[in-house]
Amino acid sequence: MTSLYPEIEPYQHGMLPVGDGHVLYWEACGNPAGKPAIVLHGGPGSGCTPGMRRFFNPASYHIILFDQRNCGRSLPHASDPSVDLSTNTTHHLVTDIEALRRHLGIDRWLVYGQSWGSTLALAYAQSHPDQVTEIILAGVTTTRRSEIDWLYRGMSPLFPEQWLRFRAGVPESERDNDLVEAYYRLLNNPDPEVRAQAAQNWHDWEAASISIDPAAKPSASWLQPDYRMARARIITHYFQHNAWLEDQQLLRNAGVLREIPGILIQGRLDLSAPLVTAWELAQVWPGSDLVIVQGAGHSTGDPGMPEAIINATDRFIHLTT
Repeated sequence: MTSLYPEIEPYQHGMLPVGDGHVLYWEACGNPAGKPAIVLHGGPGSGCTPGMRRFFNPASYHIILFDQRNCGRSLPHASDPSVDLSTNTTHHLVTDIEALRRHLGIDRWLVYGQSWGSTLALAYAQSHPDQVTEIILAGVTTTRRSEIDWLYRGMSPLFPEQWLRFRAGVPESERDNDLVEAYYRLLNNPDPEVRAQAAQNWHDWEAASISIDPAAKPSASWLQPDYRMARARIITHYFQHNAWLEDQQLLRNAGVLREIPGILIQGRLDLSAPLVTAWELAQVWPGSDLVIVQGAGHSTGDPGMPEAIINATDRFIHLTT
């Protein structure tokens, strides 16, 4: 069994202004002279975590993490209801990644993304293929309309009790409509109690499918009201706009990646991001390898997922393209 690499602390961190009043938290870990790798967290709005550093050999990799707009330690924070999210879109985040690359003086880097981060990784790599050496994706998503609909309605027969509570959290007149839009409105309601309850309901629903282990508990951050509020606001903001991507866009443009080696790591039992998306991507991305982890769901902590991710990062340590 492959173990996670040891816990490490950043050797450098900072706050990077990227325009529109946004300032992004970033950190650098591992070997400053090592192979550069950028880590893209999920959500959108979940923020980067110390555990993400441990997927990379710190002696060989120059590991860069950052909190995407309005979440984590980046400012302004979306937990504040007065914070406008209109300048937080997929296209803004792609531009932010390039701004961070230039700020750090990195020429090209490996791109790692998990869950929503895989959507962002694909969007970035398709926009800037010359800056990407390799791509590793875990819990693959492309944020198509069909994937969003699955998450917030199609999956309901698998978790009927949790679905009943989630659906009951919106006004009765909206329960047969788009629940993402309904929750977006609740999360921006003038009443702080309405907003807080909506954020709680949103995360209770997501928690139902995050791991293959029915006894698994969400991370401690999910218990923090400001974290829940920011994350729920950002997710509903993105998903009601289909992440500002044309439907099938990332699959249709996957040929752009043909010169970039890629590894797609997918739990066979992933309910939040069913295997079909990773499989479809592998069919249209020449040079990509699909690794199916038989006993895993969506969580990168599920059995077999850490080992698969580390095997992928180890495989690319010495690869130069």
